[in-house]
Amino acid sequence: MPYTTNDIKAIESKWQKYWEKHRSFRAAAAPNKPKYYVLEMFPYPSGKIHMGHVRNYTIADVIARYKMMQGFNVLHPIGYDAFGQPAENAAIKNKTNPADWTYKCIAQMHDELKKMGFSYDWDRELSTCDAEYYKWNQWIFLKMFERGLAYKKASSVNWCPDCETTLANEEVINGACWRCKTVVVQKDLEQWYLKITQYAPALLDDLQKLEQWPSRVRLMQENWIGKSYGVEIYFKVKDSKETISVFTTRADTIFGATYVVLAPEHPLVKKLVAGTPQAKETLAFIEKTTNKSKSLRMSGDQRKEGVFTGRHAVNPVNNEAIPIYIGDYVLMEYGTGAIMAVPTHDQRDFEFAKEHKLPMRIVIQDPKNPGITVEKMTKAFEEEGILVNSGSFDQTPNVEAKKNIAEWMQDQGFGKMSVHWRLRDWLISRQRYWGTPIPIIYCEACGQVPVPWRQLPVELPKDVEITGEGGSPLARSRGFVECTCPKCNKPARRETDTMATFFDSSWYFLRFCSARNNDEIFDAKDAAYWMPVDQYIGGIEHAILHLLYSRFFTKFFKDLGLITMDEPFVRLLTQGMVLKEGEVMSKSRGNTVDPDEVLSRYGADTLRLFILFAAPPEDQLEWNDSGLEGSWRFLNRVYQMVEKRYSSTVIQAPSSVIRSSTPVILSPKGEESHPDPTLERERNKAIKSVTQSFEEGYKFNTAISHMMVLANAIDKAKTNVDAAIETLVLLLAPFVPHVAEEMWQMMEKTEASIAHAAWPVFDEAALKTAVITMAVQVNGKVRGQIQVAPDTAQDELRKLALADPGVAKYAQDAAIKKFIVVPNKLISIVVA
Repeated sequence: MPYTTNDIKAIESKWQKYWEKHRSFRAAAAPNKPKYYVLEMFPYPSGKIHMGHVRNYTIADVIARYKMMQGFNVLHPIGYDAFGQPAENAAIKNKTNPADWTYKCIAQMHDELKKMGFSYDWDRELSTCDAEYYKWNQWIFLKMFERGLAYKKASSVNWCPDCETTLANEEVINGACWRCKTVVVQKDLEQWYLKITQYAPALLDDLQKLEQWPSRVRLMQENWIGKSYGVEIYFKVKDSKETISVFTTRADTIFGATYVVLAPEHPLVKKLVAGTPQAKETLAFIEKTTNKSKSLRMSGDQRKEGVFTGRHAVNPVNNEAIPIYIGDYVLMEYGTGAIMAVPTHDQRDFEFAKEHKLPMRIVIQDPKNPGITVEKMTKAFEEEGILVNSGSFDQTPNVEAKKNIAEWMQDQGFGKMSVHWRLRDWLISRQRYWGTPIPIIYCEACGQVPVPWRQLPVELPKDVEITGEGGSPLARSRGFVECTCPKCNKPARRETDTMATFFDSSWYFLRFCSARNNDEIFDAKDAAYWMPVDQYIGGIEHAILHLLYSRFFTKFFKDLGLITMDEPFVRLLTQGMVLKEGEVMSKSRGNTVDPDEVLSRYGADTLRLFILFAAPPEDQLEWNDSGLEGSWRFLNRVYQMVEKRYSSTVIQAPSSVIRSSTPVILSPKGEESHPDPTLERERNKAIKSVTQSFEEGYKFNTAISHMMVLANAIDKAKTNVDAAIETLVLLLAPFVPHVAEEMWQMMEKTEASIAHAAWPVFDEAALKTAVITMAVQVNGKVRGQIQVAPDTAQDELRKLALADPGVAKYAQDAAIKKFIVVPNKLISIVVA
């Protein structure tokens, strides 16, 4: 069994040192050269890289190297998304400072990434926990504060009792914290928000520009932004001056509304129940519900709970008094915090009505089951149909009735047509230490005061004890909290919340354009040259939050006049997960494969080749040890091919290479004035196919297959193979850069590094075959073959086929009923 030898390690070490010494991948703006910006979503520095990292970054590296060889000026940077709760948890566990822990992990990850041979511009390496970086987070916040986009308000928030911090709705997964899996509860706090809703129309409309994003990602963003056209209907509270506004997109069902449901947080609730027999039960329900996470309340598989308030509302279209309930499945954040319930035509309302024995009325008739009654319904009818029990709108198709009823209600003063958005402002406050301090000072005389620009960054104090208990550790640091008001010079205090880590990752792609610029957030000229990112790569799990926030920041920077583009990422690739035994690799499952172990045995290039060959980038990749062995054998085979052809070897080949049983017989170097036409055709075919594999969806597994076919053709040709070998090495260069560099040096090419050699170009004429062989069938059986030029006319094919002795034996004296030609492949003759 082959194993990685010291020779392979020497090759990889040699070329990694070469690239570092010569700064081979250093990028600089060159206005006269086309640019290409390749970026993978930067990692959280957990220390050791895992196979998910390897796959993501290998895909990006192959694209970057391919574009370099095509003559593009490539920017391919790397950094670390270094703030966040995991570092605090690790610091508590290991009794150390989060900064010490994080920088130790960054150093380890830096070394591991270098071992993979990735073509990063290391001069631009950054970490979001560096004060030089988060200073600009604070600058952005202050710019938003200046324009009214950053504000503080009291609200009920998702609270993780274990992390002791707030969570955005998106960070609550199945009712639990996305980090630690603790059940999330509700808590009232003063929090900082960013007014992303101001950009909702642009965020939605500009999705149309993202033609090179996966359609499912665009749909996920569209649904999250959630633009809805509907009617705000006014339900007057019976025996009261109060009115409940309900937003609905289903005005066609208004005549079927049999009760109203308010969110427990709705401001009218306590007023409505005051002094009623239901007050005690209602208030107890509110307290119980506030301890549930919002995502859990919205979950489709949860039982819908609620209580009657003792009050009624009046349906404006028929003056019917209908009960007002409070329900856990209605949230204040969506619509108006109140819904009209139409249980026959909404499944959630149907389940709630059944649970509470509430009345139901059919107002849309099912065309397939026109006689159905409420008593026989087992679920809500939510499809299209004809209106019934709807006054003058009876017999109207419900799709048509939506608009008609909406206009009628607006004319009657029963409501108004309006647009609502699902998107809510972004909660960025976190009660933890390891994040960017929010640059606000509180003064009793002056109120909220922004930290002056010249005082940035507001740095994290180093004398803070991290215990994981009691809220923000910053609040316990007198040296941090106590300060002087910049306006009146009186004693004041600093904000002790830090920013959500999504803030850090919402603009790092722009910082890479000017990573060492200490005077401004980024140089506008550099950004104008490099941006937008041409190819962005990352997991589908970031399809909503990270990408949406990055788009928001980009539009904000455009409004500041710093950039001119509307969108940050031209093309998006969401790579699949790495599986083993059918499950995602995970330490908890015990099914991980350590990249270090693979590197020590096979080397980086074999691992890269396997990762790229095992599955298309978007698909899940099933780990397969035998596939790794196959990649190793192929790489050794090509190395041996080059080594035998070019005797002036720079370094000994791996001692464990697999020796071919059919050695290549080679002509003297340079004697290729008459290349084998078959091999030349295969060489050009490989160039065309591999190039298309890059340009038409990154089909790397297909590209590698074509290179294997070319290697077989070289073995078969045996002589006049120099051009084909050179092509094979060039095509392999983005995939296996270390071994490709070594083979390129063996071949004594003028370019010092194959990384900057020109990508081969195919000759379309060479792809045409001078002579082809066509099988000839008689009554379904092959009776002969003829050699002809491609696309020979049918009359000529007929003459040649019938002249073949094997065919003539069966067809010469028989009546020919059919003469069928499959162009350039087959002739089929049917005789009587």
